[in-house]
Amino acid sequence: SVERNPMTESTRVPFNDLSRGMARDREIMLAATADVIDSGYAVHGAQHSAFEAELAQYLGTAHAVGVASGTDALELALKAVMPEGRSVVLTAGNAGAYTSTATVRAGFTPRYADVDPITLCLTADTVRDHLDNTVGVVVVTHLYGYLGDTAALRALCDAHGIALVEDCAQAIGAARPDGHAGAFGHAATISFYPTKNLGAIGDGGAVVTQSADTADKLRQLRQYGWASKYNATLPGGTNSRLDELQAAFLRLRLPMVDGFNERRRDIIAQYRTAAAGLDPQLLEVMPADGTHHAAHLAIARSSKRDDVRAMLTEAGIATDIHFPLPDWEQPAFAEFAPDAELTVTSSAVREILSLPLFPELRDDEVERVCAAIRSLR
Repeated sequence: SVERNPMTESTRVPFNDLSRGMARDREIMLAATADVIDSGYAVHGAQHSAFEAELAQYLGTAHAVGVASGTDALELALKAVMPEGRSVVLTAGNAGAYTSTATVRAGFTPRYADVDPITLCLTADTVRDHLDNTVGVVVVTHLYGYLGDTAALRALCDAHGIALVEDCAQAIGAARPDGHAGAFGHAATISFYPTKNLGAIGDGGAVVTQSADTADKLRQLRQYGWASKYNATLPGGTNSRLDELQAAFLRLRLPMVDGFNERRRDIIAQYRTAAAGLDPQLLEVMPADGTHHAAHLAIARSSKRDDVRAMLTEAGIATDIHFPLPDWEQPAFAEFAPDAELTVTSSAVREILSLPLFPELRDDEVERVCAAIRSLR
C-alpha cells in the first residue's frame, strides 16, 4: 500500500475554494436574496436590467445582454454576427473546446489556427493565413486572462469582412489604454461560472457589444427568437436567461473585480519569484504583470509536467491542467482536425499546468506553494 503524507490530508493547499468567497459575501447575498424574493421577479426584473447597465458601463460597451451561461453567450453571439453566406468560425484549439461546442451548436464549422508561443493566444499574425471567404467569425479567447493586441486583430477582420468575437470568460477586468477586454470585438462573451473572476453562485453569462442591431438580435435570440411574445421571427432562438438572483449577486461582486484581479496578479508574481532560480525546462511560471492581464489562472510550463505535478502533490499542493487536449483530439471535434500540425498548440498542451489561484488564498498558503516550487529538483 502507498503511505500517505499526513500534511497532504490535513493542510493541503486547494486549487480553488468557492466556500471562502461565499462566506465573505454571505450577509450581503442574503440581503440581496430577500430583495429579489420581495420583488416578485424571477427573471428579467430590476436586478437584471441594472446589472446589464452596470456591466456595459464597466466594460465601456454600449450594450450588455444577460444569458444563461458563457457557452450560450458564445453560441448566440456567433448567430448574431455571422455574415450572410459564410459558415466557418476560426479559433484556437487550446482553450477547452468551449468555442467549438458553441460553433457546432450554432450550426457552423470550427477551424483552428495556431497560437502565439509566448502568450498562447491568437494574434493577427497567427490567423492571417487562415482567412478566406468562408470564414465569417474569428473568436479570440483571452486565455488565462491575457488581453493582447485585439485592436490589430479587429482591423484584420474588418479588412476581410469578418466579425471578431472576444471570449472574455477568463479576462473580465483586463484592460489596455485603448479599452477593456470586450470592447474591441463586434461582440464579446462573458461567463459568470462560479470559478470565474466575476463569479455567480450558479451559471450565468452575457454578450456585450457596441452595436444596437447586434444587441437587438441577441435579445431576440435569448428568448425564442421572439419579436413579440409568442411571435418568433428570428431563426435560431432559444431559452437562455440570466436569472434575477444571479444578476443580484453579480451586481454585488462587480465592484470587487479590480481588487480581486490585483490579488491574483500579486500571487502569480510571488510564484514567479519562487521559480526564478529553477531551470525553465523544469518550471516556468507565465507572467501576469499588468492590468492587461486579469490573472484568471496561474499557468506554468514544464517539460517534465507529470513529475512536477507529482512533487507538488506530495508537498500538499493541488494543481490542474487548463487544458489537456486540443479540441480536435477530442472525439466530438475530430472531424474538424487541421490538415497541418499546429505545433505551438500541440506543444503547449503537453507542458502547461495550473497552480492554486483564487483571491481568498491565504498568505501562508501562497508561501507554502512558493516553498514547494523552490524545492523542485
